[in-house]
Amino acid sequence: MIVDTPTQTVLYSLEQAIKAYRKLCQRNISQVMADLTVDQGLALMVLNQHPTLNQHEIAELVFKDKASITRIIELLVQKGFVDRAMHATDRRKFELRITAKGRDTIAQLGGTIQLNQQTALAGLPDEELARFYATLQKIIANCSVPV
Repeated sequence: MIVDTPTQTVLYSLEQAIKAYRKLCQRNISQVMADLTVDQGLALMVLNQHPTLNQHEIAELVFKDKASITRIIELLVQKGFVDRAMHATDRRKFELRITAKGRDTIAQLGGTIQLNQQTALAGLPDEELARFYATLQKIIANCSVPV
């Protein structure tokens, strides 16, 4: 394969696919919940599945830096999706709890998440997806090698 510019590489295409998927997700999420972003929804779902995680751990799971996850959680609190309270044993930490509004939102988004995945993966047989996943894991491993 002859590559004239960085935009013709497979990794650029991968980033382009991710951005297209995020746009699809945001469009579909906005139809269900107008004031929720993809990142806010993802953080909310991770917190729902793992209620004891701290902000740092949530940030790692959703691939966000400390400042971004702090901002996302603050917006979730302001919008009433999450409550933040002082940690019971460590006053330097906060406990995050999903509110009734947050739980309702997660329930409403379940079908949207499935629709997003079905749309993005349409026409891809399981064997092809398995190979693609294995390839992505190799790329991740290659990039994660300590220098």
